[in-house]
Amino acid sequence: MAFAQPATFNEPWSDDRVFGYLNQLPPRGIDADFHVLYNAYKHMRPFDFERLLTRFVAEGRNVKATNPKGQTLRDFISAHKTHNAEFLALLDKFAG
Repeated sequence: MAFAQPATFNEPWSDDRVFGYLNQLPPRGIDADFHVLYNAYKHMRPFDFERLLTRFVAEGRNVKATNPKGQTLRDFISAHKTHNAEFLALLDKFAG
């Protein structure tokens, strides 16, 4: 029987961990900027997502990048009943 690693929550994320998302390569047919934003949204807390967005925008990347359905990350999040207002506010802040 294998031992499960205990879950940890609210641990600090290093810069390497946060900014490592900027280097993720997308699957074929997926916009690289959308891929980074989507994966960061799925895994990060709002505080860490804001850190990522600061560098993302500074690198000239597109906060309004779309998925194959033509949705921005903001559109995608907004479509869910349980959307997180903090993430929407951050996307609005950095989309200019």
